[in-house]
Amino acid sequence: MTIAARHIPKVGLVSLGCPKALVDSERILTQLRAEGYMISPGYDAADVVIVNTCGFLDSAKAESLAAIGEAINENGRVIVTGCMGVEAETIRAAHPAVLAVTGPHQYEAVVSAVHDAVPPAHDAKFDLIPPQGLRLTPRHYAYVKISEGCNNRCSFCIIPSLRGDLVSRPAASVLYEAERLAKAGVKELLVISQDTSAYGIDLKFAESKYRGREVRAKFADLVKELGRFDAWVRLHYVYPYPHVDEIIPLMAEGKILPYLDIPFQHAAPNVLKAMRRPANQEKVLDRLDAWRKFCPDIAIRSSFIVGFPGETEEDFAYLLEWMKEARLERVGCFKYEPVAGAKANDLGAAQVPEKVKEERWHRLMQTQQEISADIFSAKVGREIDVLIDAIDEENEEAVGRSPWDAPEIDGNVFLPGATDLKPGDMVRTRIIGAEEYDLIGERVS
Repeated sequence: MTIAARHIPKVGLVSLGCPKALVDSERILTQLRAEGYMISPGYDAADVVIVNTCGFLDSAKAESLAAIGEAINENGRVIVTGCMGVEAETIRAAHPAVLAVTGPHQYEAVVSAVHDAVPPAHDAKFDLIPPQGLRLTPRHYAYVKISEGCNNRCSFCIIPSLRGDLVSRPAASVLYEAERLAKAGVKELLVISQDTSAYGIDLKFAESKYRGREVRAKFADLVKELGRFDAWVRLHYVYPYPHVDEIIPLMAEGKILPYLDIPFQHAAPNVLKAMRRPANQEKVLDRLDAWRKFCPDIAIRSSFIVGFPGETEEDFAYLLEWMKEARLERVGCFKYEPVAGAKANDLGAAQVPEKVKEERWHRLMQTQQEISADIFSAKVGREIDVLIDAIDEENEEAVGRSPWDAPEIDGNVFLPGATDLKPGDMVRTRIIGAEEYDLIGERVS
């Protein structure tokens, strides 16, 4: 008599949206893997598929609905979660066959829905997971989410209605996670949240015990502790509150990367007021200047919105002039989309025509291209550390990133002929060429 082979339930996952959603996906997969589920790389072998959606913009919602439809067509058994999960009626109207719909960071509800669709099969041989959990990023870098939600009420944003108010993690929880990642060989920790510099305000900066020491849940304290690990530390979504000044010395000392991702969104006072964002951009310019004097290597990344309701040509011209003075190293730009539920829809301001949005987008990016080209041409001749992300065999070169480049959103450093390297290698590199967004380097022997 033969014993039937034990079926190991398999779960597929489609993760859409920002890095914060990616971390949610990692947590879900880690929990399922701990319970004995296997992770399927495709639709065919999966017993059920989870689609982690994005619901910030209408275009993101359309992408999410399309991804759900594809998963249903390819597999048939689909669980939906993520930011668009708050619109369960919309999802079920478009795709009535979905098994369950849950909202953002509702990990227990997602896992419970998987249990209902495919019961777990516990077995010690299959329930093992690495200490750092399961990751959807390459092995050499990882996102570390330090809080959920946001206390800001920007008129164009619906994140607080999707993810709630700020909820910070205890400092010890963050640090133990970072420690596990560093021990697993992660070379870069990318710190994310909706408002990173507001970290700990909701906890009243409460202390928690890490390695026998009390550590406050305070932005500067946490960043200082993260800088002790043997890994790059990159900060994203940092609002320029005054206490951000406290971490600039850590950058100058090489404890964390000289990089700040600050979502300015605009510069014209009228537009910032309508957006419900801080409107004193002259003070921001003064602070940027002070940061650069203290840490000349600092790189500032930001994103801007063009075509916000009521934005005039004068407002846009103000933004361009501000950019020329601010000289940000990295810039992204979005054309405004009216988001259902956003307060901006109730402003009564004139809508900017799509053709004008498009034209302003191109003008802004052209302006930034000239700024970036000038900034990065000055890097030629310098020696820097480069973290290798991939090997391009076709073009016979290694592709990496400098301390001034975040994965997938910034530029690259190309090392021609260095195909003997591998992802995760940290290479001392001399910069020998520069383009608008990318650098060209050679290994220093």
